[in-house]
Amino acid sequence: MTTHVLLDDDPKLEPAVFRDRLEAEVDVVAMPSPERLREAVRDRDADAVVTNGRVELTGDVLAGLPSLSVLGQTSIGVDNVDVEAAADAGVVVLHAPDYCVDEVATHAVSLLLACVRDVAAQDHRVAEGTWDTWAGRDLHRLRGDTVGLVSFGDIARGTAERLRGFGVDVVAYDPYVDAETMAEYRVEKVDTEELRERADHLSVHAPLTEETRGLVDAEWFDALPERGVVVNTGRGGVVDEAALRESLENDEVAAGGLDVFETEPPRDSPLPERDDVVATPHSGWYSEEARREANETVARDLARVFAGEEPAHDVNPDGW
Repeated sequence: MTTHVLLDDDPKLEPAVFRDRLEAEVDVVAMPSPERLREAVRDRDADAVVTNGRVELTGDVLAGLPSLSVLGQTSIGVDNVDVEAAADAGVVVLHAPDYCVDEVATHAVSLLLACVRDVAAQDHRVAEGTWDTWAGRDLHRLRGDTVGLVSFGDIARGTAERLRGFGVDVVAYDPYVDAETMAEYRVEKVDTEELRERADHLSVHAPLTEETRGLVDAEWFDALPERGVVVNTGRGGVVDEAALRESLENDEVAAGGLDVFETEPPRDSPLPERDDVVATPHSGWYSEEARREANETVARDLARVFAGEEPAHDVNPDGW
């Protein structure tokens, strides 16, 4: 019996990788909504679906798809998937947890530096014909400041390593990582209150969960100095965007560097239009090397599952 795999038509996905790795029929299908995904699986009796995480996959979506046994995502986070419901439906959930650590860590530091030095706004002024060092906001030295990391997973650890050469202190809040681990990266473990008291700048790396939704709010921004910068390369919903906008409007913080937003694309958000915001289109993950690695990781695990072997990156709550 032929195994049937459906790939979303997202440009991040590389059909050739899956066709090379799998002894299966691989089709590319537009699945921009839960309804379209369900329809495609049912029409083709698909055994597996691979997406880039743009569709919310609740228990209602996953129920009633008896042919579906594997869901793969070429992403680190699976916050769009009801993983417990998938397990109840007998669907193995795969992801690529390590594929873009270098890229996102570099992107976070790039956004921080661009904001601290007001690079984007200066570029715009020069392009418009204004050659004036003193136009725009006051700039301040980064050396000697304290950068606070919200969460301390692999990407935040890479960010900490990259920050060493800039002469800053780094503190981090993450209730699931011990102080000894943080110390290995020359980072001090703090709670939220101490992070707010000490940080001159914030770099947010947390996944979006019920625990972290709206975590970085007005209280955090009020505690930053006026020269403070807020960077988010984690998930948009972790940062309260309305509170950030108000803090920027009131000159309570200097700038924001945002690669992720509560809603993407952020068509109704005024933040990307601001001169004191550097916005990128959730591109922190991107390099050609990372793209290839994400596809290879999921394809290899799909091959393992189809062969009855344990996958390397199964996120189901009860394990393989």
